[in-house]
Amino acid sequence: MNTRGVSRGSGSGLGRRLLVAAVLVVISLITYFGSQSTNPVTQDVQHISMSADQEIAMGLQAAPEVAYQFGGLDPNQSDQQRVQQIGQRIVQDSPASTTPYQYAYHLLTDPQTANAFALPGGQIFITRALYEQLKTDGELAAILGHETGHVVARHSAEQIAKAQLTQGLSGAAVIAACNPNSSNGCVAASQIAVIVGQLIGMKYSRADETEADWLGVCFMNDSGYDPQDMVKVMQILDALSQGQSPPEFLSTHPDPGNRILQIQEDIQSMDLCP
Repeated sequence: MNTRGVSRGSGSGLGRRLLVAAVLVVISLITYFGSQSTNPVTQDVQHISMSADQEIAMGLQAAPEVAYQFGGLDPNQSDQQRVQQIGQRIVQDSPASTTPYQYAYHLLTDPQTANAFALPGGQIFITRALYEQLKTDGELAAILGHETGHVVARHSAEQIAKAQLTQGLSGAAVIAACNPNSSNGCVAASQIAVIVGQLIGMKYSRADETEADWLGVCFMNDSGYDPQDMVKVMQILDALSQGQSPPEFLSTHPDPGNRILQIQEDIQSMDLCP
């Protein structure tokens, strides 16, 4: 009798977990695929739930903390002005000017972490360590154009929506796979879900970087900079990556050697630029 009682209880518990997991999957999929819009610049169909105003607010709210993590804004006003002027030239002379975002370009103090990144809504940063590697305005424009491309293509908003979907699906997997009668069952299921989510994020990130390179090439050409400087930047990054401590910029970006061929193809196809 006791054995049958435990068996029925276990089966009932599994059934409830599967039901909850199924409901969570349905909600996650409806939420993600139910929010659809076409990017007016790239013409990509995107699944994004937040508005441009929400992206701007998120970026402005996060900017001070992000700057703090990299030593704050660089005190060299001449260099700050140069970053701002080149960034704003890219915006004014390209389709970025048709978007609602509040673009602002910042040089950060950090002399060791070679990086550049964009927050949702137009807050764009480059560290002193990466800035010092760029010798010409065109090379700096290549980095800022690339990051501007991320904003225009709404990659951050896409990543947030995809992360929410992955979180929902991963949560459903954990609920379904978690064995409450095993001390390690839930932990193992959770770890698998996290790994799957990271792999999905990596694939999307590479696609985003390729698109940002393409937009960067287009924006440079629109603004009067030589898009070949984008290739020079990749060669600089490739050289840096041969050292013992590759630049942080490469941790979330595809290998620069692999990107050069694609960028050269992009340059040959600028007649297709938005």
